Amino acid sequence: MRGHECYHCKQWVEEGEPHDCWTTTESALTRDLSEDLQDAYERLRETAAEFGDQRIYASHHCIMFARRTAYFFVRPKRSYLELCLFLGDTVQSPQIRSVKRVSSTRLAHIVQVRHRDEVEAPLTDWMAEAFALQDAAPPPRAKPSPASRKPAAAKRKAVANRKAVARRPAAAKSKLVKATVVVTTAKSRRGAAAKSAPATGARVRTTKPLRSRPK
Repeated sequence: MRGHECYHCKQWVEEGEPHDCWTTTESALTRDLSEDLQDAYERLRETAAEFGDQRIYASHHCIMFARRTAYFFVRPKRSYLELCLFLGDTVQSPQIRSVKRVSSTRLAHIVQVRHRDEVEAPLTDWMAEAFALQDAAPPPRAKPSPASRKPAAAKRKAVANRKAVARRPAAAKSKLVKATVVVTTAKSRRGAAAKSAPATGARVRTTKPLRSRPK
């Protein structure tokens, strides 16, 4: 049977079958869970909602709990709920399966929940800590627009061009002064030569030395 694998959710979609994983809902991700896992998720959701204003939404295979960014999410599995909590420090506990650094300030802690009774301290304390961590963290920096991302070489060339334009008046003035000096010097030399040379058509008087007469 013809079809394709969805690039985002990796689900096999048969040809002609409608599929839009971007519109996944909480109910779609939790309706096939066992009763114990559904109860555990409801308790997780109620606990998180008590922390304060936030956004709870489904995205692909996960249910996100976010403020400015996600502070934890739940990935429903067949036999357990996989929680990923973003904390500022590494927490050592048998409940934590793995820890992975995802940024300079956040570490992802993976926890598995199989029953409603597991949603208690210290898990609820970690959830509250992850929620409060974003109060101390600065807001994420806005990404520069593509127009502002000029290569360093282009920026250096632009600066050099501006400096060259700024130097042009001074350089032109210097050339003008030099040319004036050359013209003036040439005129002076021609004037001096004209004074020392005889005028055209003028008679030149010569004086001969006087001979002494014999006495």
